[in-house]
Amino acid sequence: MAEHTVEWEFDHPPSAVWPLLADTARFNEAAGLPKHAVRREEQPDGSVRFFAEARIGLVDLAWEEIPVEWVSERWFRHERRFSRGPLARLTAVAELRPSATGTVCRYTMAAEPAGPFGRLLLAAGFLRRAERSLATLVDRVREHLAGRRPVAYAPPRPPLDAARRRRLERLVETVEASGNGHGLADRLAALIADGQDLDVEKIRPRALARRWGVPEREAVELCLQAVRDGLLESRWDVLCPRCRGAQLAATALDRLPTRAHCDSCNIGYDRDFARNVELSFRPAPGIRPLADGEFCLFGPMSTPHVAAQLRLEAGERRSVPAGLAPGPWRYRTLEPGGQADVTVDDAGMPAVIVGSEGVGAGPPSPGGTLNLENRDDRPRLVVVESRRWVEDALTAHRVTTLQAFRDLFAGEVLRPGDEVAIAQIALLFTDLSGSTALYERIGDAAAYHLVREHFAFLARTIRDNDGAIVKTIGDAVMAAFAEPADAVRAAVAVQAGVAEFNGRQDGEAIAIKMGVHAGHCIAVTLNDRLDYFGQMVNLAARLQGLARSGEVLLSESLADDPKVLEVLADVAPGSAETVAVRGVERPVAVLRLAGPFDRQEVGGRGTGKGTGHERQAAAGAVDR
Repeated sequence: MAEHTVEWEFDHPPSAVWPLLADTARFNEAAGLPKHAVRREEQPDGSVRFFAEARIGLVDLAWEEIPVEWVSERWFRHERRFSRGPLARLTAVAELRPSATGTVCRYTMAAEPAGPFGRLLLAAGFLRRAERSLATLVDRVREHLAGRRPVAYAPPRPPLDAARRRRLERLVETVEASGNGHGLADRLAALIADGQDLDVEKIRPRALARRWGVPEREAVELCLQAVRDGLLESRWDVLCPRCRGAQLAATALDRLPTRAHCDSCNIGYDRDFARNVELSFRPAPGIRPLADGEFCLFGPMSTPHVAAQLRLEAGERRSVPAGLAPGPWRYRTLEPGGQADVTVDDAGMPAVIVGSEGVGAGPPSPGGTLNLENRDDRPRLVVVESRRWVEDALTAHRVTTLQAFRDLFAGEVLRPGDEVAIAQIALLFTDLSGSTALYERIGDAAAYHLVREHFAFLARTIRDNDGAIVKTIGDAVMAAFAEPADAVRAAVAVQAGVAEFNGRQDGEAIAIKMGVHAGHCIAVTLNDRLDYFGQMVNLAARLQGLARSGEVLLSESLADDPKVLEVLADVAPGSAETVAVRGVERPVAVLRLAGPFDRQEVGGRGTGKGTGHERQAAAGAVDR
């Protein structure tokens, strides 16, 4: 066994260095290593083994991929056991420790030869040459941390050819001309042309928005328009609730299976629009074709929600420094089995106890130490993960509540008879009060004009607050929002805009009443449109019916949402009461908002929704 150790110093803390060094997939791509095909083999005990093949130069390699072990921001260990090639085994261990000036990383490579060629390879300095190659990448990491490189790892790939480059430039112009480019199409084009494969294989608009410092909705609308114009392709990924990988994908909603299976975790799971059905994007093949395969299957940053992944032998007890942040965590094993949901607080981290029946939690340990025990008679790989779901995922319930999706992808519906659960969605129902009398008072032409402009005003305000109109029913509107606070913000903005409009009129005034509720429902296809069905939908509609002209009626459960309370803090206090709702057995607690509604109080959240120009346009829509 040959071994080589090197130490690298960084002027930044482990929390900044870890996400770069532990991103082994990007590291491997930047090092020029090829993608490899992965084969999964289910074992009699339900676990899964992973085998890979690749060709480097003239050498064919085949190996078993051993799941990586790590503790976030502290260390990782990666091992491959070869069945074909000059080496029998190759391991890499990275250990990070704080220093007076930042971080020291101790990196150890060890290799075992498989025969004469392997011994010759190691004697010729294979590990030292590998270290020199890695040192180049480490220098790039330092430059990136110092702000001298926009990205840590530049891809070793040829630029797009002239024909593809011209096609890309034309498509950028088309996207920007649509109004959904928001001045971002050039940045998207640069990512497609120059980004690493890993950056473009699964483009997440919410991650782009965070990286570019722009509103989420603008990044989403950019990607949706790019699909429409042929710059990107979209797909619906069904994420595994355990590893959170996209083990199954469909090109359209009507092709989504009702259930999915994760080969890596060897479990089956259902769809949920609010949790594990994600819309992601990748370049159109005519612009940038992508090869299949993996650069690294088990790198720590492939599952950044996992803080620790540790192998325990049968009967083994182990204590490791971990320092889990306070909050909700989950203990499970990589193999199929149970799980334990725990909360880390001032008392420390509960112990992980693995048994033949599953995973449990033991007494907490203070001082940043995590205790683990395997009471089973076989080795187990323990996973410690955050229970917070994938933050950057553009889930189906979120994207289908955006007006741009409804406009650009009107044909995206479920199969007839299919239905998908949505853990939570917020619905807003509006109605134009006294519209029949309005037609009688001012005549059909004038009333029609006013009603049409009222719809335009509602559409703009709903869109500016990250919602979408699902349908119109006569003079009423049904709108959907991923976040309850957005629905309430939109409702208050509508009433404020109407009040401002009426204050400027010498003639006919208008009045709108609204109901807002959030909760569980199912998504269905009705009248060739993606729609929602369930008791919460009925309740939201009934609340609108119980509101009086100029009012907003909120269910108490929605009004108590912490983010909704932030919106209501800038609104005239409402009155809490209970109302009898047709079709609901018990009285329903509500909050009745009767105004006055001040437009200055209900702007956007500073994220681009409801910018000053947009809010002025929305409020003025009823004037045009």
